Amino acid sequence: MPWGRIAARALIAGLAFVALVAFSAVLARLTLTPSPASADVAGSNMRPGHSLRQYAESYTFLGACKQIGGNLLLGAPFGLLLPVLVARKGRMMRVLAVTVLVMVLVELAQGAIVEGRAFDVDDVILNTTGALIAYFLLGRRIGHSYHALARPSGRNRLAIRLPGNGARYRGTPGATGDGRK
Repeated sequence: MPWGRIAARALIAGLAFVALVAFSAVLARLTLTPSPASADVAGSNMRPGHSLRQYAESYTFLGACKQIGGNLLLGAPFGLLLPVLVARKGRMMRVLAVTVLVMVLVELAQGAIVEGRAFDVDDVILNTTGALIAYFLLGRRIGHSYHALARPSGRNRLAIRLPGNGARYRGTPGATGDGRK
């Protein structure tokens, strides 16, 4: 592999790691700081959809959008950064699993040690949904581009999608799909 590709991969992986660490600090700041003003109203929610109904009934439209949008955005960095740090095979499931695990741990910490905060399963669902949306919109492409740098340049190779089963034939330019010239 050419040194330029190695340097580009190292730079991208390093930036993704630094961004993930920075995001973790922001996540901790946003979710693990006490909220004494809401200590008497904070209660755990283990029923999916309960908080969403509350947002719709008790909040203004803008307030509900802030709550829901904020939770979606809070999960988005997982969908953007993890595809760079995770191998291609099973990437979406790994993004999903890591996001759920981290968000459940954050919510458990909120409920156990942070004043005025409580565990809310809807937050986990919204955070994970945000990660998946980001993954499907950009994360797959980012991960694919990054991992493509590891493959040989293959200037004399050609990837052709065959009709039917979607299988690929890799051959030299001018070769037919059945391996003969």
